[in-house]
Order: sequence, then structure tokens, then C-alpha cells
Amino acid sequence: MTQDSSVRPGRRGGGRVARAQRRAAARPAPGRSPVPLRRIPTYELLDDAQLDGLENHADWILDEVGVEFLGDEEALQLFSDAGARVDGVRVRFEPGLAKALCATAPAHFEMHGRDGRIVPIGGNNLVLLPAYGPPFVSDLDRGRRYATLEDFENFVKLTYMSPWLHHSGGTVCEPVDVPVNKRHLDMVYAHLRWSTKPFMGSVTAPERAEDSIDMARIVFGDDFVENHCVVQGNINVNSPLVWDDVMSGALKIYARANQGCVISPFIIGGAMGPVTQPALIAQAHAEALTGIALSQLVRPGSPMVYGNFLTTMNLKSGAPTFGTPESVLATFAIGQLARRLGLPLRCGAHYTASKTVDAQAMQESADAMTAGILAGTNYVIHAAGWLEGGLTMSYEKFVVDLDRCGMIHRFIDGLTIDDNQLGSEAYREAGPGVAFLGTRHTLDNLETANYDSAMANTDSFEQWTDDGGLDSQRRANLEWKRMLAEYEPPAIDRDIDDALIDFVAGRKESMPDAWY
Repeated sequence: MTQDSSVRPGRRGGGRVARAQRRAAARPAPGRSPVPLRRIPTYELLDDAQLDGLENHADWILDEVGVEFLGDEEALQLFSDAGARVDGVRVRFEPGLAKALCATAPAHFEMHGRDGRIVPIGGNNLVLLPAYGPPFVSDLDRGRRYATLEDFENFVKLTYMSPWLHHSGGTVCEPVDVPVNKRHLDMVYAHLRWSTKPFMGSVTAPERAEDSIDMARIVFGDDFVENHCVVQGNINVNSPLVWDDVMSGALKIYARANQGCVISPFIIGGAMGPVTQPALIAQAHAEALTGIALSQLVRPGSPMVYGNFLTTMNLKSGAPTFGTPESVLATFAIGQLARRLGLPLRCGAHYTASKTVDAQAMQESADAMTAGILAGTNYVIHAAGWLEGGLTMSYEKFVVDLDRCGMIHRFIDGLTIDDNQLGSEAYREAGPGVAFLGTRHTLDNLETANYDSAMANTDSFEQWTDDGGLDSQRRANLEWKRMLAEYEPPAIDRDIDDALIDFVAGRKESMPDAWY
């Protein structure tokens, strides 16, 4: 995208935008976001020979079968110029070529929030995001219903308030009360106004990706956006082995602007790929390589995340399944392939097919998320709120998942073996047969020794009954309401906010409503 995009409808060259740009140039001093560091080892499921087999099969898929790029002549030309074999819309790669084209993507990069916070992605960092894309929301008071812009804003606010989520996410739910061609403007504005955490922009059309970046430029300034990642696109391959011009077009917009993308094949075994996990893993690897390769041909060094959404399905009903042993094993293998490639990894999440916050929801969510954590994930979309195979964003599930995200922060911190942790003074003070609860060591470590769950109830049965006998869903219902009642919007420069509002209004006025 070139600088003359500033004259597109809704973006004015002077006035509020000019003042906003000047204000954006005086951004706050950068600060480190409290992103947790992994201090536990990753789980290595496969040996080198098995990993070689998966990589070789991915190369075979790309060489023998190939990948189609529909409606994107530029992508076809870029791949042809880079040495791929292009036949119509089919692109085939000699073994090793796709991987070689990914070599300029950085192993580590930083995202910036509008308050100066820095969120590092890659290495041993873990970044957690809310769920993405559900058209429905649910809560105990109003049940399951279509999501609205108010719901979207609520989840942006809840995400902003949580210390356990480090990124505002993208389409945290689909606000179906706003026209399809205009809702991205309200969503990006909500991320920028009601939060200061990094965010995802639109990918549903290339021009909507451009709008997202234009709005980020109003807040951060053109020069800053040129040299720093402030917004990302969540790019899904149309598995099996197809890219349409919407996804490849959005990918190119973000890459050209030096902004990030998460490249995620969406594969359900038996539907978008073979039913066997090794085949799916190799296919997911092949598909991710092609998207990352395209980004680097557009702009070498543009920041990408190696992603995947790889799960199973019920072979009797065709329904997606989550947290299964097969998908867990696949997650471990994907983690190893990402480390071989040397890129930040997206995998694992609090996935579930359950329709309510019940035992099934938490078993599937816990198994799927824990697999991603042990696989070495750096970036987790769907860390909070996901229900019903991603169709529903649940207020109660969001809060329950937040609590588990806090536990994960503690889990990946591992164990520290030092004099304080070994507690020699506590033994000297208490001695045999004496409780340790009142020792100086216990008092000194009281607040940090254990994770203090916000949702678990450890009262006696009698206390719990006297307090209303609330189960976890009803406790979560009270908690999200408390959080929203206590929410305070972050400050924003008035000129910047006015410029954003003007941009949104101008873009909306430039097109008729479209509901499809």
C-alpha cells in the first residue's frame, strides 16, 4: 500500500488527521508488556527421522499435487519468478523451495500497543488472545443469540481488563447488527478506542485490510507503522490446498505494510484432508509454507506467525471434535516442525464442541490448550470464550477460561530451586510435628507461593450452601458483570479519536450497506 492511500474516502489529508498524526508522533515511551516467559521444556514427540518424513511428505505434496491460487495473478507471477512451476492457477514447488522462500521471515518480532506497551512474539514468549469469529454469543441471562456490536465492545473491554490476555484479538465475535461491508470499521475502532493492547484487523476483503492499516496509521503515525508491527491479519488457507484472492489479497496488504499475519491452515481430518494425522500434519505444514513464502516475496522480513488449526471430526456425524488424543499428538508434531522452521508458533486453545460450560467443555479445552503449551506455542488465538465448535462466544466460558490462562502463566514459569524455595528457615522455626502455616517463611511467601484462582470455590459445603450454592457458571456470570461494571476506558488523544471517528464515518458514507 502506498502513501497516497491517505486520500481514500474517509481519510482526509489535513485537519483532524494531520493533528492526529502529529500527536501520534509523540507516543508514550515503550514499556514491556507482562507476557509470560516459558521456563519449562517443550515436549519432543518425534525423532529427527520422523520429522524428516513429515517435511519430505510436505515437499511431495507441494511438488506432486501443488497449491492453487485463485484470482491472484500477482501471486502466480511472484511464485513463477521465484522458481515455482505455475500451470494455470496451480503452483508446484521443487523440494525445499517453499521452505527456502520463508527464510527471511523473522524468528521473533514485537507488536506495539497504542499506550507504548510492547508484546514480544516468538522465542520463549507466550501471547494469549480471546476467541475469534463466533457469530453467536451466550450468557445465563439471555441465552444464545446473534452477536451485536455491543457484545463485541464488551469482549474488547473484558480482554483489556484481564492481565492474563496480552492481545485484544480480532473478530472476537461477529457483530451481525452492522452491515457486512462496514462492521470491520466499528471493530477496529473498538480495539483502538476501548483497549490499548495490540489487535487484529480485517481480512474479509483486501480493501478492509487497507482500512484497518489506515486506522492504525491514524493512531501510530505513518513512520511508526512503516517500521513497527501494530496490527495483524488472521489468514486462513482454504484447505485443502487452495488460496482464494480474498485471503491472499489481505495477506499481501498486511505484508506490504510491514504488518503481521498469522498463517493458519484450517484442517479437519476426513474433511479438508485425509483422516490420518501424519498426512494432515504434512498438509498443514505445506499450506503454511506457501502463505509465509508469499508474504516474503511481497516484502522480505514482514513478520509472520506459523499457525495451524488442525483437529479431528466424528466420522459418524461429520461434526468437528476437539481435545482428542489424535489432535493432541498432531499439536506436538506441529510444534516441532515450527521450531525447525524457526518461526513463532500458533497452536492450541481452549477449544470445545460443547454447547455449555460443562465438564465436556473444560476437558476438551484443557487438553487442547495444554497440548499447545507443551508443544511450545507462542501465540494462542481462542484462549478465552470459545463454545460450540467456535460458533458461540460465551461470557461465562470467557471468565472460566481467563482463570485457566492465569494458571498457565504460573505453570510455564516452572520451578525455581534456591534457598528461599527450599525453605530451610521454615524447618528450623517449626521443627518436627509443628504446622508451618504460621512460620515467617510462609508469611513472606503467602501471596506468591500458589496461584490464587478467581473462580474455584474451596469453601466447606455448608459455607458454599449458605452463599447460594453457586456452580462455576453462575460464579462466572457474576464475575463478567463485575468486570464490565468496573471497566474504565483508557485515555486517548482527542484529535486521534476524532480522526478515527471521521475516518469511520467517511468510509461508511462512501458505500451502500451490504448484508452479504
